Amino acid sequence: MPLYEYRCDTCGHECEALQKMNDEPLIHCPACDEAALRKLVSAAGFRLKGDGWYETDFKSGNKRNLADNDSKPSKTSDPA
Repeated sequence: MPLYEYRCDTCGHECEALQKMNDEPLIHCPACDEAALRKLVSAAGFRLKGDGWYETDFKSGNKRNLADNDSKPSKTSDPA
């Protein structure tokens, strides 16, 4: 479930609410009890980065595109 941010237009109180996407927006401020809450537009609270499940799961055989395969230079043994 997404986490939504709200701000009260009357008192300026900010809060967060864990709601389903199809839930009605909150309207009553928990601080001043006025019907003046407004849903804010904000960035997501998480980022998918690294070599996690989205990169390696549900693939079979040699279909994996791991970040380590392309980003690291190949090591050579040079007896200098």
